[in-house]
Amino acid sequence: MAQIAATGGCAHPIHLKGATTTRDAGSGEILHHYDTAHEPGEQLLVRCRNRRATVCAPCSRLHAGDTFHLVRAGLVGGKTVPADVRERPRLFVTLTAPSFGPVHRVTTDNERCHPRRNAGHCEHGRPLGCPATHDPADPLAGQPLCPVCYDYPAHVLWHAHAGRLWKAFTDNLYNHLAARTGRTRTGLRRTLRISYAKVAEYQRRAALHVHAVVRLDGANGPCDPPPAWVTADVLGTAVRTATAAVHLRTPYSRALGEHELRWGTQLDVRPLRAFGGREGLADDAVAAYVAKYVTKGAADTAIGLDHPITGPDDFAVGGLSAHVRTLIRTCWRLGGLPELAPLRLRAWAHTLGYRGHILTKSRVYSTTYAALRIERARHQRAAASTDLPDMPDAITDAHWRYAGSGHTPGAALIAAGIAEDLLWNREAAREALGKAG
Repeated sequence: MAQIAATGGCAHPIHLKGATTTRDAGSGEILHHYDTAHEPGEQLLVRCRNRRATVCAPCSRLHAGDTFHLVRAGLVGGKTVPADVRERPRLFVTLTAPSFGPVHRVTTDNERCHPRRNAGHCEHGRPLGCPATHDPADPLAGQPLCPVCYDYPAHVLWHAHAGRLWKAFTDNLYNHLAARTGRTRTGLRRTLRISYAKVAEYQRRAALHVHAVVRLDGANGPCDPPPAWVTADVLGTAVRTATAAVHLRTPYSRALGEHELRWGTQLDVRPLRAFGGREGLADDAVAAYVAKYVTKGAADTAIGLDHPITGPDDFAVGGLSAHVRTLIRTCWRLGGLPELAPLRLRAWAHTLGYRGHILTKSRVYSTTYAALRIERARHQRAAASTDLPDMPDAITDAHWRYAGSGHTPGAALIAAGIAEDLLWNREAAREALGKAG
């Protein structure tokens, strides 16, 4: 019970066996020793740390909290980031994928999906328009009007090159900022740095779009303010032109030819609220928005799978739309082409070809997940009065090995109860703070 409670009710904990010993470097005196031999089953349970709510809700909530603080620190300071970053040019940017074919779309205010008078039919006999009004629960939402006309290979290849498209965008952004401010590219890079944190999200049509917080720093990072001649308006204009200028070509394939990859035409650029101001997006709202999406697994919206695919039999998993199944099959088929082998499409078929992390950031944007976890562990040990005083000369010798994972049926019920209690306590505390505010 104590071990399960210590993991916060983790749904799939890792079992470890081993020991750790802390000694004084000078005298060799043992200051602290821990061995799992004294634990139930001679094992120690630790969190799985899975970010996906569909896999482990308690760990995903913890990951969302870490993400919130990581993103927020880059917006308002804290966690080694100076507080004056909130006074710098900052934008919240959304980049989308291009169209790979018309799909049924969710509309508001009773707007019709694709209202076209005398729209006719495609060469496969399917109508080119749709007079219906789709709500978010409609299974047709996000599905192609004609699956045969839809360019599935281009969709998969765009996902596989999304990381390169983002790199091309950031490189272009430096170049376009230099052009707009009358500086050389080398001179600009010596005076400012573009810092960012971005999260990838699947749209209903199963295509990624990217939400990014973009901030301008001086050449030395957060501790160095950017030049006064670069404003949020100048940065916003450069973001628009840099996005439009990105274009990449896929490797030539005898089966597919070449594809030119670009960002979509739908681009959203919003300034963040200046310190003390009322215009623009609020910092906490943006951080919470990013944290919400980072814990979503592909299975949350039936877009993909939360585990790799080992063979064609895995395509028959229930809950996936015909559109997503076709994307997974396309990944598997293209992954068998020798010229596309470096893309490892079969290994990433469960994410529809996307090979990147859900959240990435530039090196000096803010703190790291590792630093946040270390800080939390120190706080928990101090609260439990089991932490040793800081001893710079202490040496820790640890030996651990993996011994399994998961719960027995009885332990799973206990973990679920603990997780539910913690969630209820969190909601009650939030409600109490809201009333107090």
